[in-house]
Amino acid sequence: RDNWIRKFRPIPSKKTLPTKSYCSRFNYNSIALSLWVQFFSDPNNLCEEHPDVILLSTSIVSAKVVAINLVLESLPLRRLKRSTLFVYVLYVKEYPRNLFLQNLPMEFDVICTHPMFGPQSGQESWNGLPFIPFMYEKVRVGNDETRVYWVEKILNSFESEGCRMEEMSCSEHNKQSAKITISDAYGGVLEKLRLESTLIDINGYETLLCLVNTTADDNFDLYYGLFMYNKNAIKQTGWFELAFDSVREGVVRTFSWGFEATVV
Repeated sequence: RDNWIRKFRPIPSKKTLPTKSYCSRFNYNSIALSLWVQFFSDPNNLCEEHPDVILLSTSIVSAKVVAINLVLESLPLRRLKRSTLFVYVLYVKEYPRNLFLQNLPMEFDVICTHPMFGPQSGQESWNGLPFIPFMYEKVRVGNDETRVYWVEKILNSFESEGCRMEEMSCSEHNKQSAKITISDAYGGVLEKLRLESTLIDINGYETLLCLVNTTADDNFDLYYGLFMYNKNAIKQTGWFELAFDSVREGVVRTFSWGFEATVV
């Protein structure tokens, strides 16, 4: 999985841009150069630049590995400024939040975020997409002016591009996102049925086909991560099964009653 680390520098004048640097275990040097971004293959060299902000973006299933191995082992934390801001981007929130609080020194600031657009909805850009929510929690932020500056700068960069900013605790985010993940689970179930368009499609059926198309490219790792690292999602699947069983039992019971009435 790609483990991106981004560094921002203050804007010295209106004509210059912030310095951005990336670090990954894969070689993205050519892509970085095309974006006027400095690329580091060694996190030690990145930290020597004393970044103000480190942004971590990982897949869900690699969250634990990244938080422990990359942040604690790969990154030389002693070389970073004590005011460094860590920004984490991931669908599930409570699990990585706890890992960061447990493993990062108290001096580092932490923000957990979830920009709610993905490879389907924001394949090229989120520009033009209506009301894209950007969920975030300021988990730990110092009070001095410089720390507040970088927090606001990160959040404003997304707001200025059209995202709807929603401040929400990681716990509440997981509760609400568990309800949303039912669409991923149901889309996966419907895909197994190999549904196809018919000559008599109704609006409800067409909506289901759209759901299947939206979730078709989601792999098993996504489902695994969503349910493995969000305890609320596990409960949601249990309620889904109970609801389906209730509907099925109602149909069978009604059919049995109608059959008996017809025989009589």
